[in-house]
Amino acid sequence: MRGHTECVNRCKLCCQDQKIFTVSNDKTARIWDIDTGAVLKTYNCHDMFITSGDISPDNTRFLTCSWDKTLRLWDTETGKMLWQGRHDGIVTCCRFSHNGKMVVSGSDLDHSVSVWHTGEGTLLHHLKDQHKSTITSCSFTPNDERICTTSMDKSTKLWDLESKRTTVKLEGHINVISSCCMDRNERWLCTSSWDKTLQVWDISTGMFRSQGPVSLSKGHEGSVSCCDFTRDGTLLVSGSYDQTVTLWDMETCMHKLSLKGHSDWVTDCSFSEDQKWVISCSKDKTMRFWNIEDTDHIPFVLEQRRAIGLKMVNCEQCGKAFSIAQLEDARELSLCVFCRLAQPNRNVPELDEV
Repeated sequence: MRGHTECVNRCKLCCQDQKIFTVSNDKTARIWDIDTGAVLKTYNCHDMFITSGDISPDNTRFLTCSWDKTLRLWDTETGKMLWQGRHDGIVTCCRFSHNGKMVVSGSDLDHSVSVWHTGEGTLLHHLKDQHKSTITSCSFTPNDERICTTSMDKSTKLWDLESKRTTVKLEGHINVISSCCMDRNERWLCTSSWDKTLQVWDISTGMFRSQGPVSLSKGHEGSVSCCDFTRDGTLLVSGSYDQTVTLWDMETCMHKLSLKGHSDWVTDCSFSEDQKWVISCSKDKTMRFWNIEDTDHIPFVLEQRRAIGLKMVNCEQCGKAFSIAQLEDARELSLCVFCRLAQPNRNVPELDEV
């Protein structure tokens, strides 16, 4: 999908996966039709590069942030700016809360994070020097109770909105942490880094404190810029400077498949709600839409599973396919890891045992 004239920095499916929201260094935000690939609306939002953006859960408003040090909220239908917030430096990232009532933004100069009231644009919290260097990403946890931030200082932090303090600090990467994502059960937090790896942290049980993260490597040959979980947490997608989009199997925590087509740095990627598609955008000024619903039947993927001694069985509760070792008895292991997690009376293997 082509239309932007500069690097596309953010892409997100919206309107029940029927449209795509994008922002670009060409200083515009756009809404696209998935079926035709046509641009439905173009919004001229800033006079300088737009670094990031987001669209509200109800699709009625969208956010943009820019090198001009501002965060702006817009009406999707009219294109009218509703309010503007300002940082002391370039605003590098912004996101809506999942309930749409709050907005979070991060900056480079004072390494600050700000939380705003969506309706009025009122500044609710301002965390100055939350990190020691530029904020690279910010987002709300699925229950909207905490804010997750990553930074060029190689750390990830969770800040609690009720207690107003940092409750978790994660360090493990050896280079800039570019982004993060959390599964909807708030158990796994994944961080992506310029060190060419992703790390998966067991946040809910606190196992990361004693065991550290599970490292996902050998999937990219360049800096990793973005990541996203599927709705059910079974897959992870990441994008990289090496121009590829990579799928990871979270049952095995291994590389599953690399998607090649972009001709420059992949800046953002995410899954559709039905988990059948991945959308990605790039410095090559394009967005690409990848169908992944039949990836388990690709000969390369099947051969990879055989090589590590895995076979596929169907979960007796949710019906979804999952992998087990060839030597395991499918009669004894009849539920996928997510259904087993939902039943505390069962013995649940740790992530590095799956």
